[in-house]
Amino acid sequence: MDEEEAGPPKRELYALLQVSPEATDEDIRKAYRHWAQVYHPDKYQDFHMQQIATENFQRICQAYEILSDEYKRQIYDIYGMEGINSGLELGPKLNKVEELKAELERLRKRKEEEKMLAHFRPSGTILAHLSLPQFLHGDGIMRGMAMSSDVQSQLSKRTAIGIGGNLEVNENSGGGAATTVLRHQLSPVSSIEFIASAGLRALIGVQTTRNLSLHSTATIAIAKSLRDGSINLSNTWTRKLSETANGNIQLLLGPESSIAVGWQKKDEKMSASGELQIGTSSFSASAHYTHRFSSKSHGRIAGRFGSTNLEVEVGGGRKLSNFSTVRMLYTIGIQGILWKFELHRGGQKLIIPILLSRHLNPVFATGAFVIPTSLYFLLKKFVVKPYNLRREKHKTLENKEKTSAQVREARAMAEKAQQLLQIVANRKRSRHLETNELVITKAVYGSSKALKKADESRYENKESASDIIDVTIPLNFLINDSGQLKLHEGVKKSGIMGFCDPCPGEPKLLRVEFTYGGKRFEVEVDDYAALLIPQESHRV
Repeated sequence: MDEEEAGPPKRELYALLQVSPEATDEDIRKAYRHWAQVYHPDKYQDFHMQQIATENFQRICQAYEILSDEYKRQIYDIYGMEGINSGLELGPKLNKVEELKAELERLRKRKEEEKMLAHFRPSGTILAHLSLPQFLHGDGIMRGMAMSSDVQSQLSKRTAIGIGGNLEVNENSGGGAATTVLRHQLSPVSSIEFIASAGLRALIGVQTTRNLSLHSTATIAIAKSLRDGSINLSNTWTRKLSETANGNIQLLLGPESSIAVGWQKKDEKMSASGELQIGTSSFSASAHYTHRFSSKSHGRIAGRFGSTNLEVEVGGGRKLSNFSTVRMLYTIGIQGILWKFELHRGGQKLIIPILLSRHLNPVFATGAFVIPTSLYFLLKKFVVKPYNLRREKHKTLENKEKTSAQVREARAMAEKAQQLLQIVANRKRSRHLETNELVITKAVYGSSKALKKADESRYENKESASDIIDVTIPLNFLINDSGQLKLHEGVKKSGIMGFCDPCPGEPKLLRVEFTYGGKRFEVEVDDYAALLIPQESHRV
């Protein structure tokens, strides 16, 4: 339900006047004159129609009043109607553009500071090592346990601090460490970090990072161990290889010197990485590939090979909510056969590796993979999926109850606006049918989920209809003198006259079916996407 909140500004006033957010003052004046003529109350004789026209005429006037004023428009572009209604002074104190910008910058900084104070970013991990062979021998199931926690906080806009610690117990031994990191942004392209750690890995160090160009970054770090006095120096160069891929080279000089070359790639459907490291006394190579089957589930395969390690890992995970993810991984290597369960919620992780066997028996390895995997898919199909569907349906119903009054009011206003547009829209439709020009035969706007599941014959279904509004009339009205329909990018379509938002908080689509030159066309666009029809690519 949160997709929309992260989207672009709504900009309903631009949609109301049917202009782009980049429109000039002259474009806004022309649009205002056009729509003021359409909705002027004096055009209508019927008293009811006059009332409807008056309501919409006032909306047009309000939009023009804000967008035609240089200061108010700047505030609206940044803060929306909330900024307009907040009481920001626009009189003598802010009589210059520079002063207005300075005031807006001050307000923006204040909001950023409030956001920083409100967002204290804690994270932590609990790692519990279990051993089935150890349990069968009567020695208890717990092999060891580790806990780590850290908190990051912004001290100012350019300075942040992180404080963390960890404890680890393995059979009869254990230890811990505490770490503090102070990070300061020196400039837009460089930063510096001071690191201090006490405990098993006691050290002090400093690290600086600089963007060498738009596509490359360099990091230099030096650290001194407080236990043995050794010094480590590292240089890392990162280069953006493409829009979705990065490469890096790291050189480490110290008691265990090494050089490493790595590569990472990530897009909407997959992520992959690989690294080769060669040291003075060891070497290793690793790779992983994760494929996203949907927005909620993914599969993963990884491998590690080196002088001290050899293992292959396969598994997958599923997103339970916006904050929670569960993952199950199967690992086979020189250390034995393991199952690993992971639960991620917010910044917290619970990881439980279970050692099933120290011996690489092929039959046992196959059974250890097949049986739990089958159980997982059965659990997913008969327990997790039904639960998620019920939970999602409950959230949708809850949101509808909260916004039902708002939606009813918006629908009523949209219906009134369509009554005023209907005569002109029908006249255009009839004329264009005679000349085989552009005619919108069916246009619906609303929940993307409802539109994807429902075909035209099902739009009358009660459940689907509640999330969809018919916008055939306003789109026919908007066809210009050149016989085209143009909707601007970055403008939320629910603000267009005759439209409304039938399902607040849910992602929406606009589906348009039209004829042109005696041929049928169909197009579907996202809520903020531009639309220009007719186009041959839309032909059915």
